[in-house]
This record gives sequence, structure tokens and C-alpha cells, in this order.
Amino acid sequence: MALYIGVMSGTSLDGLDIALIELAPAIKLVATHYIPMPASLRTELLGLCSSGPDEIARSAIAQQSWVKLAAEGVHTLLNEQQLKPEDITAIGSHGQTIRHEPARGFTVQIGNPALLSELTGITIVSDFRSRDVAAGGQGAPLVPAFHEALFEDQIGNRAVLNVGGFSNLSLIEPGKPVAGFDCGPGNVLLDAWIHQQKGDHFDRDGQWAACGNVEPTLLKALLSDPFFATKGPKSTGREVFNLPWLIRHLSQLPSFPPENVQATLLELTALTIVESLRHAQSDTQELLVCGGGAHNGALMKRLGDLLPKATVSSTAAHGVDPDWVEAMAFAWLAHCCLEGIPGNRPSVTGARGLRVLGAIYPA
Repeated sequence: MALYIGVMSGTSLDGLDIALIELAPAIKLVATHYIPMPASLRTELLGLCSSGPDEIARSAIAQQSWVKLAAEGVHTLLNEQQLKPEDITAIGSHGQTIRHEPARGFTVQIGNPALLSELTGITIVSDFRSRDVAAGGQGAPLVPAFHEALFEDQIGNRAVLNVGGFSNLSLIEPGKPVAGFDCGPGNVLLDAWIHQQKGDHFDRDGQWAACGNVEPTLLKALLSDPFFATKGPKSTGREVFNLPWLIRHLSQLPSFPPENVQATLLELTALTIVESLRHAQSDTQELLVCGGGAHNGALMKRLGDLLPKATVSSTAAHGVDPDWVEAMAFAWLAHCCLEGIPGNRPSVTGARGLRVLGAIYPA
């Protein structure tokens, strides 16, 4: 029995997802643990996404805090499952992305894997993205290979949509290499706007967005961003889409009710996903949604409205909890690294070829 743990904290910065998976005879989610991100650490990690004073020391200190949180969660999970560190083959730790600029040849995830190995007594595999970037790729998204492993046995053309801070698609067609790319903002702008206006960290079930009306002039302005006109392979992050980006657009237009801005941001997320899907895989029969966006009823309804010929559902309908897919993916990528199996897909990232991803820190 091969057991792996995946640790993931995404661009939403809401907390750490820790997933325990078993790989034989098939990929199986065994147990999970979630740790909310402390407000002070979240603020510091957000601050590190842009240049600032003393950022090298600040990032070193922040990643120590992140690792201690992750180690605490790992030990809690092991205790709950009555497992010892030596029962785990490895931890796949994504770390926290603070910069992602593949056009400039770099991506930065902090997460001090050496310290995580010391604190857990388990082999750590980390730094999954940089090898793909070094090979000319975007370094993201990396989950399509895992989506393929989970869902390729189904008949027909299918897409898997992950909606975290940003949205990305995996396109699975029988007889073809998996394809995929980032579509644009997922929850990042929705979360930022509701936090600024109401102090909430997210729009539960899309209820606030559902109270507003889409503002066509604002939507047109937001859709004019050059990112949306580019074709894959492509990836994006907070360097492009953030609250100041939204404020700049709003400052050039008449004032709108805040709930209308939220409704427009939800429409932006839905439209950019659907238009990307139509261009890349026009005959999609099924769209499976994972990530936090799978719980946004307003977003799920809008996706269904925009894709009347496809079945839109949560990955839960296929036995995979949507909240844990990404953490599971990095546990699986740790397995791939240790076994010398390539974890990227050039058809997704644009890398020059298949590469084994990750750096190993032995227990």
C-alpha cells in the first residue's frame, strides 16, 4: 500500500488543504485535513505577491510560519488515521506561490521543504513548477495530468474545470493528449471585491452576485485585457488580475452599485471559462467542476446556462470531492517524481518536452 500526502494552499489563501491518498490499485482519497490560514500570515503572503521592503527576509520568515502550519496539519492527520511518519512514502508540498511570471522565466513558490521534512520526518517533494518553466513551459497548470489519470476512462469529450483563485481547464478527449490552460480569474476578484466592500472573505454560494445585475460597459472593459485574447498554453496569477486592476477599470467608468460589480465579476469568470472551452473543445459533452467554485451556486448555474449542450456538475458526481482535487494532485505528482514519471504535459504548458517535476528532500 503506497500512501502519499499532498499539501496545497492556492491563490485564494484561505487555508491549507492536506490530503492523504492511496495509489494502489487505483487513486483513492483516504483522509483529509484543513487548516484555515491565520489572518496575519494571509496578509503577509498577499503582501509578498508584489515588491516591497525587506521582502527576502519577510518571505523567509513567512515560509517558516507556513511550514509550521503544514507540519501541524500533517501530524494531526497522521494521528487521526493512527499512522506513523514512516508509513508515508512522501509528501508533495506545492508551497505558496508568491510570483508567477513564466514570460520572464521564473515562478516562485515558498514553503521551505527542508524544514517541512525535519518537522514531519517524511520525505518531501516540492518545487514542481520550475523545471517546466526551465524547459520553456508556463509551469502551470500542472493538474491536467492528474485530471487525466482520474477521469480518462470515461467515454466522450470531457473537460475538468478547477475554480480556485484562478480558473483552469483540462481537456480530455479519447485518443488525444490532455490539453489545458488557465482561463483567467476564478474567485480572486470576487473575493477581493466582497472583502473590500463588506469585509467577507468570499461570496457564499454567489448570493451577493445573484443580487446584482451585470454592467455591460464594465464587463466589456474587463474583457479587453490582452490575456483573454491569447491562446494556450497560457497561465496567469495575481501579477495580472488583482484588486488594483479592477479599481483602475472602475475609475474610468461611472459609479456602479457594488452588488452589480460583483455580478459582473461573476459573469467575467463564467464567460472567460466558457469562451475558452468553446474555442479549445467545442463539442464538450461534460464539464466537471472542482475547487471552491464548485460550491458557488450562482456560478454553477451560469456555467450551465452558457453550456446548454453539456452536462455541468461537481466532480463529486464522479466520486471525487471537489475540495481536495488539487491537494490530491500534488500527492500524485510526488509519486511521479519519486518513480521518474514525467508530471508535466507539453500540450498544456508548452514545455519543450516531458519532464520529471519536483525536488526531493529525503526524510
